[in-house]
Amino acid sequence: TEIAHGRGSAMLPPAPHAPGPLAAFGAAVDWTVVGIGAVMITLVFANVMLHVVGKDFAWVTELAELLMVWVTFLGGACATRRGAQMTITEFIDKLEGNARRGADAAVDLFAAGVLGALVWYGINLTIAGWGNELTVLHVPMSTQYAGMPVGCAAMLVWVLWDLFRIARGDSREARLKN
Repeated sequence: TEIAHGRGSAMLPPAPHAPGPLAAFGAAVDWTVVGIGAVMITLVFANVMLHVVGKDFAWVTELAELLMVWVTFLGGACATRRGAQMTITEFIDKLEGNARRGADAAVDLFAAGVLGALVWYGINLTIAGWGNELTVLHVPMSTQYAGMPVGCAAMLVWVLWDLFRIARGDSREARLKN
């Protein structure tokens, strides 16, 4: 199927090839970002229209802030899946063959370490914030905080998949091929 080959849907940007379960995971994250974005757009637009008639729903602003955290970190996972995260490549692009794969692996190892730390500390932050509530929605602040470790864990999946492909000997072009 299209998803099993990493291509996803015509509505989503193309993604590199991945085995079925990884491709399905990637598609689920992509569609979650699309869904959250659609909810945010709808809610904020409705609230702006209510401002025209002098009304306002405070819960819309707070919910949009909560969703923004989630869409930011999950969006980072979408970018990581496609190798689209921001990079400075002037040096690394001059390398070829094994030197390039080695440099890519070093960058991925560093990224994996940072993401692992963010997952660890994000889980601790989420646990610590469970007793605090958002002002208007009256849900635990951890609902918002959890976006960081969940999104970073999803990014970590794609970084580790890239490391696996580097170890297998795949070139950067092959790893990012749709």
